[in-house]
Parts: sequence; structure tokens; C-alpha cells
Amino acid sequence: MNSDDQKRRHLGRGLSALLGDETPPAADQEAEKFVRSLPLTQLRPGPFQPRRRFDEPELESLANSIKEKGVLQPILVRRLADKEYEIVAGERRWRAAQRAGIHEIPVVVRELSDRDVLEIALVENIQRADLSPIEEAFGYRRLMTEFGHTQDHLARILGKSRSHIANAVRLLELSDTIQALIDEKKLSPGHARPLIGLPNAEALARIAVSRDMSVRQVEAMVRSAKNPPPNKAPSEKNSDIAALERQLSGALGLKVGLKTNGTAGELTIRYQSLEQLDDLVLRLTKTHLT
Repeated sequence: MNSDDQKRRHLGRGLSALLGDETPPAADQEAEKFVRSLPLTQLRPGPFQPRRRFDEPELESLANSIKEKGVLQPILVRRLADKEYEIVAGERRWRAAQRAGIHEIPVVVRELSDRDVLEIALVENIQRADLSPIEEAFGYRRLMTEFGHTQDHLARILGKSRSHIANAVRLLELSDTIQALIDEKKLSPGHARPLIGLPNAEALARIAVSRDMSVRQVEAMVRSAKNPPPNKAPSEKNSDIAALERQLSGALGLKVGLKTNGTAGELTIRYQSLEQLDDLVLRLTKTHLT
């Protein structure tokens, strides 16, 4: 197996490969040798955590589950100094355990470089945790820029479609303000994507939120913003047209309407009886014959 295949296998299995979650039953006892308990006070969050916020109701739900059943899956840590460990993956369980009033938590200790820690944290969170679309997008971008993965490669190793990854990363082209609206679940990625690249994107985003628009409504609003209707004729032009209509109406004795776009238009003459029509035809043909 070449190094690329090994790396793909490692990333594809994510944290399971490190914890032995996918080992056959005969190897369960061997995997358990790596699990130990550590006091929560000896653990601290790592700097490579891609999650920017933790959902409070989810944390509370996990804490209640831990109160009843304990922490069922160990978290992954690395040793920093004597009696001090950094969390590589599983920070949510650590935070929930604190809320549950538990003093110790099962861990697996591994010797890992900063590069290993970042890559594992990104992959584990993208695969297992409910990241916001923006957090997920940042994760993909870091995997590509800092580890040289392509979108095609990430699609294969993470079980995602290439279009999913491409669309996720495109969200990072939006301003911080719009990204915050997505993080706060006020806008979905489907609402936000049509806004990418628009100079007035933030104003349109605020309209979409205030009016609780659907994705199709946002798309229609964006189309209108990109292709505004022709400007109406200036008021001076309207006055000229109205004056011309009055002049023609006076000359013909009939109501005349004039519509124009500046270079072409439509002239309408309204009659109310056949006698008026006959008189109009006579006057127009006389003028023409003369």
C-alpha cells in the first residue's frame, strides 16, 4: 500500500482508526489497553478545534445522557506536560461531562504532532459532529490549503460529493456579516449562495431575513437586483407626452393615448361610436390625399 493509499485510509476511517472502533471482536481487548481515565481538570481544549460554537441544547442533552449512562466513548488526547493533556477530539463530551458533574472521563492518549492533531480534529468533526455550514467550510479549506488535499480527494475520503465540498467552500466568499447569519441559522446555505459576488449582498441578506423569504424568493430577488427594469422616463418627458396627447385630442376631438420608450411607441385613438370612427377615417384620408 503506497503512502497516498495509507493516508486516504487513515482519513476515511477518521478517529475510529485511532481508537480501534473498527477492530474485529478478537482485537477488542487489545484496543482497550489504550483506554484510561483522567480527571477533567487535567484536560484542556486544543487550539485546532474547528468548531467555533457549541449548541447549548445539544450540550445539555448530552450532559443528561452522561448522567444516566456515563461517557460511552473515550476522547482522544495528547500529553503536553506532567499531568496535563490536550484534547484532540471529543471536546463536546468533555464539556458535557463537566455539566454532568463527572470528575473523570475515559481517554486514549496518543503521541501526535501539531499537524496530526489538526488533521484529525478537522476530519473527526466534519465526519461526526454537527458543524455549522461555515465551520464545515473552514474545515474543508484548511484541509486543502494546509494539507494539500483537492476537492476530489476530500470527496472520496470523507464520503461527500465534490459539488457539496465546492458549494461549502464558496460560502467563505461571503462577508463575515452574512457568514454570521448562517452560523446563527437565520440564513441557510441555499439562501446565501445566490448572494455570492453581489456588491449589495448584505442589504439583500437583511431583506431576506426580515421577510423570512424562501430560497426561491431570494433567487428571484437576486435576479431582479442583477437585471433591474428600465428606468422610467423623466417627469419632464412625461409632461411633454401629456401635452402632445392633449394637442392631438383637441385636433381630433377624440381621446388620444401615447406610449413611448424614447425611440418607438404606440398611439391609440379612442372612439365611442361608428359615426366618430367614420369622421376620423374621413379626416385622416383627406389629410393623406391632400
